Amino acid sequence: MLDSVRRHRLVVVLASLVVAVAFAAPALAQDQYKIDPVHSSIIFKSQHLQTSYVFGRFDKFSGTITDSESDPSKTAINVSVDVASINTGNEKRDGHLKSPDFFSAQEFPQITFKSTSVKAGDGGKMEINGDLTLHGQTKPVTATLQRVGASSNPPPFGQRVGYFATFTVKRSDFGMSKMIPMVGDEVELMVAFEASKGA
Repeated sequence: MLDSVRRHRLVVVLASLVVAVAFAAPALAQDQYKIDPVHSSIIFKSQHLQTSYVFGRFDKFSGTITDSESDPSKTAINVSVDVASINTGNEKRDGHLKSPDFFSAQEFPQITFKSTSVKAGDGGKMEINGDLTLHGQTKPVTATLQRVGASSNPPPFGQRVGYFATFTVKRSDFGMSKMIPMVGDEVELMVAFEASKGA
């Protein structure tokens, strides 16, 4: 009788451990990180006069990354960008870009991106799909995404992960058609995010 009770208790304990592991595994596989803007960049390239390229960046942005190295489909990125922080190295040009001719920053102060799916690709790269809201319009976009690396560091840096993405958008798709082709319609973006856990 005693052995039977012990066996029953052992079965209950083992079953509880199996359930705990089953629920803990996904939690360990996915970690939430906060984007560190000091160690991140959003850079864009646009053609000028069909002759050369002008580069610029956005200096203020925030967001989160859900990291899942073992299962890329569980990766997620959500970002919000302050349009007024656009910086091309020329104050007059930046003012024009903030005007209704381009971004209309007062009317549409934020650019947002929210991923909808991520799938593994070739060469360790991934394909990320999401909704980009720009100039008051939301359109689906697809980008090439790479998980650059991860690290555990002493304070103040702590646990970190890095991602890099490239994609192209047509500003005319978002109702920004002025000055085409003087200013190129297609804009290439390079985005490098370093994010910290528990920040």
